[in-house]
Amino acid sequence: MTEEVNYRELNGMTLAYLGDAVYEVYIRQHLIEQGYTVPTKLHHHATHFVSAKAQAALIKLMQTDEVLTEEETTMFKHGRNATTHHSAKNTNIVTYRISTGFEAIFGYLKLTAQQERTDWLAQWCIDQVESGRTEG
Repeated sequence: MTEEVNYRELNGMTLAYLGDAVYEVYIRQHLIEQGYTVPTKLHHHATHFVSAKAQAALIKLMQTDEVLTEEETTMFKHGRNATTHHSAKNTNIVTYRISTGFEAIFGYLKLTAQQERTDWLAQWCIDQVESGRTEG
């Protein structure tokens, strides 16, 4: 990009749109490395990580475990509070908005080139899902 992007001025849905793709790449790569190479099985297992319900549970854990930086918390709120013209497909609107905030964090990290932090946070999320902390 030739222009510097001020992520604070971006619509929270824009951050979430980018963050959704970033997070999903981490999940798919992890699952492929675990041996899930058949597309239907890969997709099925990926939903345990990328569903709005899982992402909302991860945010709750991030807050409980105090994982997020102050700036990431701000970006979560920015994404969560973004106005959307789409309805939630498989969940309620509150869970959808929380998951949008989750995705905005990954969008923010990508735009600010915080690769090590993104790697760490994605792995932390994977570990939480695989340990069963997001269920129940």
